[in-house]
Amino acid sequence: MDCFKYLGHIITDNARDDDDIKREVRNLFVRTNVLIRKFHRCSRVVKITLFKSYCLCMYDVSLWSVYNSGTLSMLKSAYHRCIKLFFGYARQFSVTQILLELGLPSFDTLILNSHYSFKQLWKKCGNDNIAFLRTLSQ
Repeated sequence: MDCFKYLGHIITDNARDDDDIKREVRNLFVRTNVLIRKFHRCSRVVKITLFKSYCLCMYDVSLWSVYNSGTLSMLKSAYHRCIKLFFGYARQFSVTQILLELGLPSFDTLILNSHYSFKQLWKKCGNDNIAFLRTLSQ
């Protein structure tokens, strides 16, 4: 299978997004480990701000359309694991309770918000090329 990276997105010859999702899993763990190493002694408020800034920004989530559900589950598990690692929660602690305590969005909310934002930008874009593509997709 041939693949290449274009603007940070991995494009494969089979037009699936599994490789790009796996790239995002690796990036999420890298960013979280950097935060743990550099900011482990910060207050919870600072940690929440840092986590929102560095780990919730998943570059091209809204472009993913063809993937195995197991691959997306891997990203969801990585998201939950990174939250627990960075904020010092035990592995068996409830993810729902953690998200409520920290005021962080659930993984599903992140995905849905990303798709919604992309669709809104897609509809409002005044670029002629995008307008042409919009007419093709209707």
